[in-house]
Amino acid sequence: MITILGMPKIILLVAGLFWPGQAAAQSIGAGTVKGTVRDGANAPIPSADLDLWNSITGYSIRTRTGPDGSFLINNIPPNKYELRATFAGFQPYRTEVTIRTAVPFTLTIQLELAGQRESVTVEGSPETILETKTSPSDIVGRQLLSALPALSPDSGLNDALILTTPGVAADSNGFFHPLGDHAQVSYVLDGQPISDQRNKVFSTSIPANAIQSMEVVSGSPAAEYGDKTSLIVNATTRSGLGQKPTGSLMAGYGSFGTAGEEATLAFGSARWGNFLAANSERTGRFLDTPEFAPMHDAGNTGTIFDHIDLQPNGKDAFHLNVMAARNWLQIPNTYVQPNQDQRQKVLSFNIAPGYQRTIDSHTLITVNAYVRRDQVDYYPSRDPFDDSPATLAQSRSLMNFGVHSDVSRVDGRHNWKIGFNAMQTRLDEQFSLGITDPTHNAPCLDASTQAPVPGFGSVAQCDTPGLKPNPDFLEGLLLYDLTRGGRPYQFAGRAKINQLAVFGQDSITLGGLTLSLGFRFDDYRGLTAGAGLQPRGAFSYLIKPTKTVIRGGFSHTVETPVNENLVVSSSTGSGGLASNLFKGNAEQQPIALGSRNQYDAGIQQSLGKWALVDVSYFRKYTRNAFDFDTLFSTPITFPIGWKQSKLDGVSARISSIDVHGLRVYATMGHANARFFGPENGGVIFNSNLSVGAYRQDHDQVYQQNVNVHYQPKKDGWWGDFTWRYDSGLVVGAVNNLDDALGLTADQQAMIGFYCGADRASLNNRITNCDSPRYGAARINILPAGAENADHNPPRTKSRHIFSVGVGTDNLFHAERIRTIVRFTVLNLSNQAALYNFLSPFGGTHWVQPRSFQAQLGWAF
Repeated sequence: MITILGMPKIILLVAGLFWPGQAAAQSIGAGTVKGTVRDGANAPIPSADLDLWNSITGYSIRTRTGPDGSFLINNIPPNKYELRATFAGFQPYRTEVTIRTAVPFTLTIQLELAGQRESVTVEGSPETILETKTSPSDIVGRQLLSALPALSPDSGLNDALILTTPGVAADSNGFFHPLGDHAQVSYVLDGQPISDQRNKVFSTSIPANAIQSMEVVSGSPAAEYGDKTSLIVNATTRSGLGQKPTGSLMAGYGSFGTAGEEATLAFGSARWGNFLAANSERTGRFLDTPEFAPMHDAGNTGTIFDHIDLQPNGKDAFHLNVMAARNWLQIPNTYVQPNQDQRQKVLSFNIAPGYQRTIDSHTLITVNAYVRRDQVDYYPSRDPFDDSPATLAQSRSLMNFGVHSDVSRVDGRHNWKIGFNAMQTRLDEQFSLGITDPTHNAPCLDASTQAPVPGFGSVAQCDTPGLKPNPDFLEGLLLYDLTRGGRPYQFAGRAKINQLAVFGQDSITLGGLTLSLGFRFDDYRGLTAGAGLQPRGAFSYLIKPTKTVIRGGFSHTVETPVNENLVVSSSTGSGGLASNLFKGNAEQQPIALGSRNQYDAGIQQSLGKWALVDVSYFRKYTRNAFDFDTLFSTPITFPIGWKQSKLDGVSARISSIDVHGLRVYATMGHANARFFGPENGGVIFNSNLSVGAYRQDHDQVYQQNVNVHYQPKKDGWWGDFTWRYDSGLVVGAVNNLDDALGLTADQQAMIGFYCGADRASLNNRITNCDSPRYGAARINILPAGAENADHNPPRTKSRHIFSVGVGTDNLFHAERIRTIVRFTVLNLSNQAALYNFLSPFGGTHWVQPRSFQAQLGWAF
C-alpha cells in the first residue's frame, strides 16, 4: 500500500518557498512566443506591433516590442496561429506559429524596408487552417467568453462549455453531460489539476472573467490527465505581467431581481504582475426550479480571485493563484411545500503556488502545489414538519492537498513530457434525514385513484376494501418516518484518500503523421483501493492534397469516484440506505474504482480557406460506471456505481473564419448512454433497474448549438445570436399512462398532462383516462407496451432556446476610459421546457424562462 505521509507539511513548505514572489513569462501550462524584431542592418526595432491570432477560434492577442526590440507573448492555448509584425516604413512580416507545449517558441523577425519589393513579403504563411492534433479539442478565448449568454448564476464557465463544446448535453443548475457521462470532467487551472466538481451546488465555480483562454479536450486523453477523463478543461487565467494598470468595473441588473457587480484590475512590469477579479451576484432564481415560477429561490454568490506573477530572471518563473468564494442559497419549493425553508451555504478557498524553470531552449521543469477546501452546510426548516417530504441536514467538507510536477522537452521530432501527481483528499461528512410527509412511502394506496393513503404502518394493513399494497413501498424507511413514530437517521463519517500517479508521454512528428504515445500509472488508496497501468495512444495524419486530417486513438483509464458525499454513499450497499442500513444489515461496499477502454476516431476537413469541419466518434466501455442519486427535490446528491456502462456517440463542429467581423460556429452531438445493473450506493435509490441495460438520463439523441457573432468594427457595436436545441433527456419516472395517472396534481401540471379535453392543474388531478387522446406537453408518454428501458425510453420534449445580445466595449470611442454597454435576452421565445422530471439522478428542473440582463461599466 502506498501512502503519502506528511503531505500537508510538504505542500505548506513548497508554498512557503514560492510565496515571496511569483510570476512567469507565462501562466504555467500555456504556451509562450518570444523573440526580437530587427531591421536589415540587424538593429533592434522598438515599438513594433505584433499580432497573434487564430482565424477559426477568434483568439487574438497584441503586443509591442521593447526598447531592445524584444517581445513576449504568453498565456497562449495550444493551437495553430498566424503571427504578424508591422512597423511604419517596413514590409509586414507574417509567419505560422504552432503551440504544442509550454516550452517557449523563440524566433527572430527581420523586417525589410517598404518599397524594396513590389509585393508584400509573406514568409511561412499558413497553407491551411487545419489542426493536426491527435485528439479533438476546442479553444475558447476571453473574447468569446465575454459575449456568450450566462444561462445560470455562478455557472458562467460551465455555460460556456455547454455552448461551445460538441457532444455536451445540457443539464440543470449549470451541470452538463460530456459525451454520455456525468461529472467525469477534469479542470486544469494554470497547471493545477482539479477533478472535483466545479459547480454552485457542490462547490463554487471558477469565475469566467478570470479566464484568459481554455482548451477543451474531448477525445483520447493524454497520459498526463487522470481521474475524470470524459472532458479535460485546460484553463489559463489572466495575468498582469508586463501590463500598465488596466481594469474594469461592471454593474448589471436583470430579471428575477438579479443584480451583480464585476471588477478586474491588472498591473505589473516586465518582471512581475498581478491580476485581480472580484465578483458578486444576487438573484431571485439562483437554482433551476421544480416549478416554472421560482418560489423560495433567492441566492447570492461572491468570488475573489488573485493571480500573482514573478519573473526574477530569464530562467525562473513563479506564480500564485488565490481564490475565495461563497454561495448562499435557498432551496426552491414546489406548490405542496408552502412553508419549507431549507437553505445551503458553500465556502471555498484555493491556494496554488507554481514554479517553472527553463533549463535551455528545449527543456522546461514545472512544479505546482495546491491546497483547496470546500465546506457545504445544508440547513432544514426550523419546524421539521414544514419540510416535505423529509427534513434534511448536512455538513460536509472536502480538503485537497497535492503536488504536480513535470519535465517537458522538445527534441527534434519528439515533444515529450514525464511527471507525477501526489494528492491527498480529506472527507468529513455529517448527514441526517427524517420523513415528514405521511403520504410519502405510504404502505397502502387507494385502489381507484392510486393515491397514497396515510395512517397505515405496514403492507399487511392494506387488506381492506378500497386499498391495495404500494408496490414501491420501502419498509426500511419506517424506522425514520417521523409521521409513524420514527426518529431521524444520523450519519457521521470521515475518510482520507491518497493518490499517486506517474506518467510519460511523447508526441512524434513524422511528416504529415503525428503520433501521441504514453503511459500512466495510478495508485488509489481510499475507501476502496486499486492501481493500474494505463496505456494511451493516438495519431493524426494530414492529407495535403485534399486538406484533410484523419485521426484515431485508444486509451485505457482508471476512473476515480466523485468525492462529494462519498463516505455516506459507500456505507449503504446495493439499493442505498432504504434497502440495507435501515434494515440493520448494511453491506459495506464502497463505490469502487472504474476501469475504462475508450476508442476515438475523427476527420477534419477544411472548406477552402473559409471554414473548418471536424467530426468525431467515440466508444467507451466502463466497468464500475458512476452516477448520482438525487435526494427528493434538493441539490443533495450521493454517488452511486453501476456494474458497467457502454457509451458511444458522434460530435461535430463547423467553424468559419472571421469575415469582415462575422464569425459563425455550430456544434452538434449524439450520445447513447447505456448502463447495466446492479447499482451500488446512494441513500434512497428506488429504481428497480437492478439488472439489464437501460438508458441513463445522459442519453440524448441530438443536441446542437449555433452561434453567430457580428462586429463590423473592432471598437464598434457587436451583436450575438445563440440557438441551442436539445431533443430531450431520458425520463424514467413516467413510462406509460398508468405512471402518469399515479402522479400528484402538481406533478401532472408540471408535465402538462392531459386526457382528451381534460387538462391537469393544481386543482384538477386526473385519476383515470379512457380517451385515446392523452399525453403531456413537456414529456413523451409512450403507448402501453411500447416502453423499453433500453431501446425506447420516454424522454422530455425537445426544445429550442434562442438568446440574443448586443453591446459595445467603447460606446464613446474614447482612448483612456472606455464605456461598456451590454444587453442580453435569454430564452427569447419564452420556451417552457423541462431539463428532467422526477429523475432519481437529477430531480425535476425547468429551463429558465425568458429573462433580461443589462450591464453598464467602464474599463481603462
